[in-house]
Amino acid sequence: MARVKRAVNAQKKRRVVLERASGYRGQRSRLYRKAKEQVTHSLGYAYRDRRAKKGDFRRLWIQRINAAARANGMTYNRFMQGLKAAGVEVDRKILADLAVNDAPAFSDWAGTLARESSTSAVKAGDAA
Repeated sequence: MARVKRAVNAQKKRRVVLERASGYRGQRSRLYRKAKEQVTHSLGYAYRDRRAKKGDFRRLWIQRINAAARANGMTYNRFMQGLKAAGVEVDRKILADLAVNDAPAFSDWAGTLARESSTSAVKAGDAA
C-alpha cells in the first residue's frame, strides 16, 4: 500500500486555525496549540451568545415598553393584558420601536387600552 503524505493537509488545517485566531493576544494568535484551544472556546461562546442575544433583546424591548407604559399611567403587565384583550397582535419589537420613535402613537394606544379596561372593569362590577 502506498504511503500517505499529509504535509499539505496538516499545514492547511493549522493555517485555517491560525487565520481564525488572528487578532487574539499573545500566543493565542501565534502558537497552533494555544490558538486551536482559543478558537474552540470562541466558537462555543459565539454559539451560546447567538441564543442569549434573543433573550437580551426581549428584555430590552420589555424595559422600553414598560417605561413608555408607565409614562402613560399604566404598567407593562396591564398594557400587554389590554393588547391581548383587544386582539392586537403586535410583537414586543414593534411596540418598543413605537415607544421610542413614535411616542404620540404609543400614547394613543395606551389611552385607548386604559379606556377599554376601565369600561370592562365597570361591566365586571355590574355583573357581580
